[in-house]
Amino acid sequence: MAASGAVALLALAACSGGVLDPQGPVSAANSQILLNAVEIMLVIVVPTIIAAFAFAWWFRASNTRAQYRPGFVYSGEIELLVWSIPLLVILFLSGVIWIGSHQLDPFEPLDSKAKPTEVQVVALDWKWLFIYPNEGVASVNELVVPAGVPVHFSITSASVMNMFFVPQLGSMIAAMNGMVTQLSLKADNPGEFHGLSTQYSGDGFAGMQFTLRAVPQDAFAQWLTQVRSTGPALDRAGYTTLARQSQNVTPFTYRTVDAGLFDAVARQEIPPAPGPEQGRGGPAIHPKPGG
Repeated sequence: MAASGAVALLALAACSGGVLDPQGPVSAANSQILLNAVEIMLVIVVPTIIAAFAFAWWFRASNTRAQYRPGFVYSGEIELLVWSIPLLVILFLSGVIWIGSHQLDPFEPLDSKAKPTEVQVVALDWKWLFIYPNEGVASVNELVVPAGVPVHFSITSASVMNMFFVPQLGSMIAAMNGMVTQLSLKADNPGEFHGLSTQYSGDGFAGMQFTLRAVPQDAFAQWLTQVRSTGPALDRAGYTTLARQSQNVTPFTYRTVDAGLFDAVARQEIPPAPGPEQGRGGPAIHPKPGG
């Protein structure tokens, strides 16, 4: 069992930058669940492979000791064996999933002495809008957060359903129009992490990616100061422009944000976008500073 698990770990060690390269507590727990599930399933897989080769070797044509038994119909011992092992595997997997789903409830805050950073996420066609309600700024296709501090996400969609996912930091969760889902993540150390949508949403889906930059606290404060001094303001008119379909949008920031913008999108006070089937997407949006 331990040897099989070690082999699986070595085989997956090269998968850097993904779910098996965790950089936070949530992703570490997710990775452990995956590895535990693999180890449990190897209890069936490894003996089955060994048995296949053993049967082929034993019943080879040159083995005169192998008995041909055409009248063999039923063996209680074999039935007990072939049913008990899968049942035990299902029970163990169920236990792992049950415990993990409660420990990693996305609505539960992470255990930390630091106050979480609040980020509101809006999935658009085809880009991500990140609003910092307490700081009064916003960014598109780039998310900057303080390292070592939990981040509480409130997530919705202004168009069709998408999936918000940062593989190295943790759980994937749906972004749905007219609804708000929640997620808490934390980056243990500074670094850049790839984020994306895993729900196909039309022509611009391939470019619906973003970078999450976890930076030290002082660097985060400097970034906020820089953002507040440049870029356009995000009011409802600016949001209407941003919500238009566009592909491969270069990251940019907003120096101010209307306080109730996210709630207006989530409650559909601002009408949702028509969806990808209504168009093929225009050029990338680059608002002018001071707009």
